Amino acid sequence: MIIKNNFYVITGGPGSGKTSLLQELQFRGVRCVPEVAREIIREQVFKGSNVVPWKDAKAYSMVMLQHSVRDFISLMNTEELHFFDRGIPDAYGYAQLMNVDQEEMLLRSVNNYRYNRTVFILTPWADIYVNDQERKQDFKIAVETYLILRATYTRLSYKIVEVPCLPVFQRADFVLNSIDQQHGISKR
Repeated sequence: MIIKNNFYVITGGPGSGKTSLLQELQFRGVRCVPEVAREIIREQVFKGSNVVPWKDAKAYSMVMLQHSVRDFISLMNTEELHFFDRGIPDAYGYAQLMNVDQEEMLLRSVNNYRYNRTVFILTPWADIYVNDQERKQDFKIAVETYLILRATYTRLSYKIVEVPCLPVFQRADFVLNSIDQQHGISKR
């Protein structure tokens, strides 16, 4: 088991403001790892592949897992603070949401690659939710995704911290104030 206490996950259902929050954190000088889901969907649509959530959920969840593990391993030797737009357990939660069988590799990965115990989750927020080319789910699915991710991280012994529905700069303040100041983060 590899535990990286300097790796924090920001998760939640689609359209909850994760990307905007991570962009604000990055603007403040914090290192952030982008979400793999949109990258995979763009790649697969470009290739004309079926490995997208609305065609082959199982294949998509395994590719999502592979990319998430790749990102974790590529940064394993760093001691700098990093925020991840979703973590490996998100692939596990997604597989549950889509009723996909849990592959052995998926179960091993969520236990072998561990982030800081504190996980920030953004709640569904109807006022900012929009669909686009990669986000085809409706708001109901966004809520279901949130509930499954919350249960998944809790079951895996992570401590869930809900990020309130506030303007993005206040969300960033909330996250930074919530983590251990030993990382030397400045809010500005």
